[in-house]
Amino acid sequence: MRSYERLLKYVTVHTTSDENTGTHPSFCGEFDLARILVSELKQLGLADAVATDKCYVYAHLPASDGCEGAPAIGLIAHLDTAPDACGKKVRPIVHENYDGGDLQLGDSQRILSPAKFPFLKNMAGETLITADGTTLLGADDKAGVAEIMTVLEKIICEDIPHGKICVAFTPDEEIGEGADFFDIDLFGADFAYTVDGGDVDCLEYENFNAASAKVTIEGVSVHPGEAKDVMINASNVAMEFYMSLPEEMRPEHTEEREGFFHLTGMSGSVAEAHLSYIVRDHDKEKFEEKKQLLRDVTAAVNKKYGAEIVTIDIEDSYYNMLEMILPHMHLIDNARLAIEEEGLTPKVVPIRGGTDGARLSFMGLPCPNLGTGGYNFHGEYECITAERMDKAVNIILRILRAYSRR
Repeated sequence: MRSYERLLKYVTVHTTSDENTGTHPSFCGEFDLARILVSELKQLGLADAVATDKCYVYAHLPASDGCEGAPAIGLIAHLDTAPDACGKKVRPIVHENYDGGDLQLGDSQRILSPAKFPFLKNMAGETLITADGTTLLGADDKAGVAEIMTVLEKIICEDIPHGKICVAFTPDEEIGEGADFFDIDLFGADFAYTVDGGDVDCLEYENFNAASAKVTIEGVSVHPGEAKDVMINASNVAMEFYMSLPEEMRPEHTEEREGFFHLTGMSGSVAEAHLSYIVRDHDKEKFEEKKQLLRDVTAAVNKKYGAEIVTIDIEDSYYNMLEMILPHMHLIDNARLAIEEEGLTPKVVPIRGGTDGARLSFMGLPCPNLGTGGYNFHGEYECITAERMDKAVNIILRILRAYSRR
């Protein structure tokens, strides 16, 4: 079975994570996909496949004869889809021999156009997969799940020599909780790759340092007719706080290694208001400076109003994996070679986000990120092609072959 055929099945399972539930996993639908995968893994012969009570799927393929001394290599993808767009009732559409032009998504008014997304021109002649314009597709990261499952099937059916292969599918990666209950010892890998990147030629081993910030503003609510010198409108103060941060440091004005403050939520009334931010920067020093700026703005607003009306809670989420990968550059060298052997030019890019691999690297499991072949993740214009998924499978197989010979 080709990996895109698995993808078409997996994306129909609703697995949108939700940071507001406080449960693990954050959405019970993630178990639905976990159970499907455990069943499929056991059918492939990975008898120890299991889904834990926190919705982590683990399975192991023992080394083939003669490869027992090879490093144990892990392959990781995540079950959940992002809450940025609807992930329920996904209806994937296969566009065979895509012509590289404008494409209407189902019956929606959305047009997937190379004028807006120039990469589409390079997909002409390929089998393009989209949703119907009303939901995201879910290739992030069900494409990675499908590719790993296809790798396992090929290794087993074609009797490809290999070292021990450790597989994990994690919940809640999209809300930053994918590594919260990851069992490194049960996983059992010496090194690993997440299969959770963009186009298939991408290789990623540098990511943002990340934090979240919750701002709470306590206003003073009185009748507007008697408000002079008494009322403090919390919603107005929230806007004042927002405007105190540099406009050029918003994500819509940044690229590559430039960090940002991203306002992800805003609510309020006269009496109380709330702001939610994510803070990002590849450079650790600049990352710390951004967090300090949030504290400084908080202090300045409180000084202006003569009271502690603003409080802020900043929590680090993950850090740049680069420092943990540098001592193990064989992971990058083998991936580069595999991409080149597939006829592609490796594109090493800093991740403007994070993956499970970032946190796992700091937990002692060096874990760079491989591309899946997808584009436009987290929205209704998400797409991928069958051919690029095939290449992703071949790249993983080449990496595993390289380690089997060590």
